Amino acid sequence: MAEEQDKGAARAAVPENVKVAGCLVAVQGVAGLVVAVVLGLRAFGAEGARGYYGLAEAGIFLLMAGAVAGLGYGLFRGVRGCRTPAIVIQLLLFPVIYYVLGPSRQLLWGILCGLYVLLTFLLLISEQSRRWSMGDEYPD
Repeated sequence: MAEEQDKGAARAAVPENVKVAGCLVAVQGVAGLVVAVVLGLRAFGAEGARGYYGLAEAGIFLLMAGAVAGLGYGLFRGVRGCRTPAIVIQLLLFPVIYYVLGPSRQLLWGILCGLYVLLTFLLLISEQSRRWSMGDEYPD
């Protein structure tokens, strides 16, 4: 019983930057779900192997996007173990931003997405969120 109260108190003391980062990560997951649906709809219009590969690609996007959205929800709720995978996801998105900026030459989208990922990354690695993830009391 006392452990449940401790967990409730710890989750109630989630810093605001972690909650905001959780919302931003959840939005990334929802965007991935939208991409998965679009890929799935495109695959239904294709014939033969192209349709099967399209459905497989949509399924992979669906799994990854669901995991990212779940991490965002976990961060918002105050689950400490969600911080590190969310940081890794942000680090994996930086090469995507490079591709959008460089070879694709879509500067506006690259800059906007880059700022979004950078903001989320900085919120996740801040001193306050690091101390919270380790269970220390964080300063207000």
